[in-house]
Amino acid sequence: MKTTRLAAALILAGLAGAATAAPETYLLDASHSQVVFSYNHLGYSTTTGMFSGFEGEILFDKEDPAASSVTVSMPVLSMFSGWEAREDHFFSGDFFGAKEGDMITFVSTGIEVTGDNTAKITGDLTMNGVTKSVVLDAVLNQMGDHPMANKPWAGFDATTTVVRSDFNLGMFAPYVSDEVEVRISIEAMKAE
Repeated sequence: MKTTRLAAALILAGLAGAATAAPETYLLDASHSQVVFSYNHLGYSTTTGMFSGFEGEILFDKEDPAASSVTVSMPVLSMFSGWEAREDHFFSGDFFGAKEGDMITFVSTGIEVTGDNTAKITGDLTMNGVTKSVVLDAVLNQMGDHPMANKPWAGFDATTTVVRSDFNLGMFAPYVSDEVEVRISIEAMKAE
């Protein structure tokens, strides 16, 4: 049971289980991974947007899970909010001052198993030139062979809350909520 819980926790961190002792590489499936964010707008509504265009490499060491690692990045300019003028404002100097090539990154730093398919994943989130530690509450959805790709696959969902002013993105706070709810859904496939 302990081995199963540890494997599930590592999958939750984006680290898929391996049958051999050597570290194995898994890649994020960008077509089935996204980050959705939402925030309160002046008490009138909840506004939602998303990021896509993930890249990520996951190295899993079954014999020494502490030596495993995951790095994920997504372009700032992949943000979609449903209204072009809002996106233009987010990309302006009031917020990201975004230009082509600017990335948001997450690098895991630790895992705390909280159940058979749940874990708290700690990592460094870098956004707008600022790095802060965040904790993801994660749930393993499923792991196994993908029915169409015929290779090992894993999927999980996670949530966290980010304080945007911590990343120098605090324009209009507290009227527009400083706390941003984040929902993540990611799939990862074993590399060739």
